[in-house]
Amino acid sequence: MASGSVTSSWTTKQNKMFEKALAVFDEGTPDRWHKIARAVGGKTSDEVRRHYELLVEDLRRIEKGYFSLKE
Repeated sequence: MASGSVTSSWTTKQNKMFEKALAVFDEGTPDRWHKIARAVGGKTSDEVRRHYELLVEDLRRIEKGYFSLKE
């Protein structure tokens, strides 16, 4: 993830919890971002949603060849 675009820092543990929560709470889950924020801890639902949006943006850039996974 592009560190300059992140509004708050995320620990390795929070990122792991975020990944696990994304697998549990799919797109159809009511109050998805609130539930993921509770699972992560220390983040608001807005921070979690923005973290996801940045992740998706980074993945799109990688797929388009803007970034090399070797960097």
